[in-house]
Amino acid sequence: VWYTANHPVLSDFSLDLGTNEVVGLIGLNGAGKTTFIKTVAGLLPGYHQDSAVWEGQPFAFRDKAFKRRRYIVFAEDRSFQYFTFREYLAYVAASYGVPLPDVSGLAKGFHFEDYTDVLLKELSTGNLKKAYLITAFSLRPKLLLLDEPTAGLDPKERVRLRNVIATVALDKVVIWTTHIVSDIEFIARNILMLRAGQLIARGTPQELVKSMEGKVFTLPVAPEEVPGWQARALVGNVQRREGDVLLRIVGDSCPGGDPAAPDLEDVYLYHFQESSGMEAG
Repeated sequence: VWYTANHPVLSDFSLDLGTNEVVGLIGLNGAGKTTFIKTVAGLLPGYHQDSAVWEGQPFAFRDKAFKRRRYIVFAEDRSFQYFTFREYLAYVAASYGVPLPDVSGLAKGFHFEDYTDVLLKELSTGNLKKAYLITAFSLRPKLLLLDEPTAGLDPKERVRLRNVIATVALDKVVIWTTHIVSDIEFIARNILMLRAGQLIARGTPQELVKSMEGKVFTLPVAPEEVPGWQARALVGNVQRREGDVLLRIVGDSCPGGDPAAPDLEDVYLYHFQESSGMEAG
């Protein structure tokens, strides 16, 4: 994806997606996640893609026919603050050219029944996010773009959202951006790691975790040694025990450390965090 002045904002970025697929796009703030989502949604007229194919046919992200087959939920959106939820849903359904959907089941599932006639501006951050998610699921788009969808949700609601996504993704493609690994660890079929507009790693959760074998260690140290290790190594966890502290070290080597089984959080730390002393990537 390029800017009009031929300045690459997202480069070497290609996706081949199939139905029934949840893709997790992970990166730090400023990595290009939201730019990618907005570009795919056709919301950035100054950007263009080298090529894109949807259901076997070439297309442009700004094509009206394609726009009606996708829906985007932003991390923050106060565009319709003087609409009630019902009014917003009716407006969106009309703009997509579809009948007003029945959202009673979704509203109940998200514990949103008492807020359907409340102005969006009066909703809490969590309930506003629910309003947009309920709208997205009810329209049944073929491509669902979720930009930090769990922001503002409590832990129970985040679990509920993951379960809903796993269900609705049976007949669509879902692209979910986040910097919270646990959000997509168990439901994403593929994970893309983005840094400064470039893909730095991609694969299934299992493949990414396997790539970290031999790069995660545990090391018992005295309590007074902890600050020194934190200054020169990438410490993923600090566990205080009786008489010592067990550090979880992520890096290419750790003299004196014992190999540990990696997880997806280790992958994230290895690719996105900096350390002084030990190279983490």
